[in-house]
Amino acid sequence: MSLKHIIPSKFKVSINQDSCKKCKRCVTHCSYGCLSWNGSEIVSDDDKCVACQRCALYCPGSAITIEENKTLVYPPHGGYPARIRRIIQSQSGTGGVMLSSTGNDLEYRTIFDDILLDACQVTNPSIDPLREPVETKVFLGRKPEKLEFQVDPVNPEKVELKSEFPPNFEMEIPVMVGHMSLGSISFNACKAIYRAVTELGIVAGSGEGGLHKEFYEYKKNLIPEVASGRFGVNLEYLLDTVAVEIKIGQGAKPGHGGHLPGEKVNKLISTTRMIPKGSDALSPYPHHDIYSIEDLAQLIAALKETTRYRVPIGVKIAAVHNVAPIASGIVRAGADFLTLDGFRGSTGAAPRIIRDHAGIPIEVAIASVDERLREEGLREKVTIIAGGSIRYSADLIKAIALGADIGMCSMPVLVAMGCRMCQQCHRGLCSWGIATQKDHLVKRLDVDVATRRFINLFHAWKEELKEILGAMGIDSVESLRGNRDRLRYIGPNPRIADILDIKHVGE
Repeated sequence: MSLKHIIPSKFKVSINQDSCKKCKRCVTHCSYGCLSWNGSEIVSDDDKCVACQRCALYCPGSAITIEENKTLVYPPHGGYPARIRRIIQSQSGTGGVMLSSTGNDLEYRTIFDDILLDACQVTNPSIDPLREPVETKVFLGRKPEKLEFQVDPVNPEKVELKSEFPPNFEMEIPVMVGHMSLGSISFNACKAIYRAVTELGIVAGSGEGGLHKEFYEYKKNLIPEVASGRFGVNLEYLLDTVAVEIKIGQGAKPGHGGHLPGEKVNKLISTTRMIPKGSDALSPYPHHDIYSIEDLAQLIAALKETTRYRVPIGVKIAAVHNVAPIASGIVRAGADFLTLDGFRGSTGAAPRIIRDHAGIPIEVAIASVDERLREEGLREKVTIIAGGSIRYSADLIKAIALGADIGMCSMPVLVAMGCRMCQQCHRGLCSWGIATQKDHLVKRLDVDVATRRFINLFHAWKEELKEILGAMGIDSVESLRGNRDRLRYIGPNPRIADILDIKHVGE
């Protein structure tokens, strides 16, 4: 007797047999086994469809359409929507924890959408970015508490900077690519990202899975991660990079370690991560050498010594309810930058229960951390990077105005490359060659095309950043940071406006 329920398929694949050219291209392109050839026509197994859309887009006869399955529906119920019933039915058949990918897909309000930008008019004229300079550069790293200058005794008109600057990296625009390891995404996807950030003059995170030696040439624009599993961590991995980040938490799974299913651990990944082929790459929930801020300070100091004090050392934490005091402790422990990751952050694999229900919105985390560090006189000692639901340039701008120095995103980059967000990354069957390690699928992602599309996206963001800065009468992104007076709240909950320390519209 089967323990599995008969669960209605989420999607319905319709094939117009009159338009079908019988070329079988769709069968070849479907990596999930949904489509097959029965000897006379194409047939579909709707239960296997994830709506990746590749078959429909590559069909020369435009014979395939994919829709939500409306023929088999659940009876309506206010307390138990179809989503929850599907979860119960699935788990009662398998007895396992449900994994999922990409970001939180529940219909929580996105606070960024409840915030408006305040533009200039007459008394504070706007700036035309086409005719006047608008600076978009930022610096990643700790800043000196004050600047000291000295006058040349021989030439009194010559003034030199006396203060020594800690290590900093100059970024052309205030946005970086979040940490996605080789394993969670493909070799070609990693290469496209690394090539693009090098050309753009920004940085990308390498993820917690080490760094393949073929990517060492891009180290000058990469931030390697030291996570609880210590995958791939050695001296060669850490040296000659932009910075080094200690991963304590991740927005998509706060309080949780990393998880790369063994199906995705091929020879390439096992060599890079220094683990057996085919084994699950499970990093522990906590770092087993970090149980206090003092322990964290020791690791920060050790990494600074290891990298010869040449690069900033940072810490990444998930946005949780006590994030502000945690951030204060991290800065006091010697971190040069702090990465905040909100609860809608994306992932290659996470328990759905954690992805959907743990953590707090990044907007609240940014504002609370910025305010706490200002109160304690620590704000200028650290660069704040914030991510976890930054979807496009408007979110980036609002995040900076709330208090971040740099925005961090991942999903927009993958979508630019062709990702359809079907939430199946953990299965390693990505038909677009992005979240997979299968050679025949990886080859589908053209590195040159993916690189150019990514560069185009961030070029557009840079131009839109200039447009908004000009409209607000601000000539540099540094002047936007923490400038909450340029924001207004229009959402349904004025209490959120108070927490964010921004005025409600009309005030």
